[in-house]
Amino acid sequence: MQKNTLFRYKNIRDLYLKHKTEDIPDTVVLRKYIFPVYPISRTTLNTILNTPIDREIQKID
Repeated sequence: MQKNTLFRYKNIRDLYLKHKTEDIPDTVVLRKYIFPVYPISRTTLNTILNTPIDREIQKID
């Protein structure tokens, strides 16, 4: 995986974690906070959340 892609994934994950709470579903977080900045699908969001981003960045460095 490319380094810039991993950094973009990290930004999206941080944005997700900033707004995610127990009572807000993933779809709402995606629609209200992530999609206006990064127009991605729900499938892509799930891929990002399941990627070990920090480990992959360490491998590249």
